[in-house]
Amino acid sequence: MAFRKFLPLFDRVLVERLTAETVTKGGIMLPEKAQGKVLQATVMAVGPGSVNQKGDIQAVSVKVGEKVLLPEYGGTKIVLEDKDYFLFRDADILGKYTE
Repeated sequence: MAFRKFLPLFDRVLVERLTAETVTKGGIMLPEKAQGKVLQATVMAVGPGSVNQKGDIQAVSVKVGEKVLLPEYGGTKIVLEDKDYFLFRDADILGKYTE
C-alpha cells in the first residue's frame, strides 16, 4: 500500500490507470502496439485542496475509490513499490463515473 505513504499536495490527485484489454470479445489476442491508451483510472489518494483568492480551501472534486476519465496526455508518472501511478491536478480530470 505505497499510496498510503504518499499524500498529494494541494489539488493533486493520485490515480492508477486501468489495464488495457489484451483480448477482444471474440478471443483474439491483441499485441501491445494495437492496444488503445486507457483513459480510465481509479483515484488512490487526493490532496486537501487548493487555496482560492480569499484564502479559503477549495476541496478536491473527487474522492478515493472513484473511477475517473483522464485526458489522453498529461499527468506525472510516479512509481511506488514497482507499480505505476499518475499525478493529475483536479482541474485536469475530465469527469467521473457514477453508478
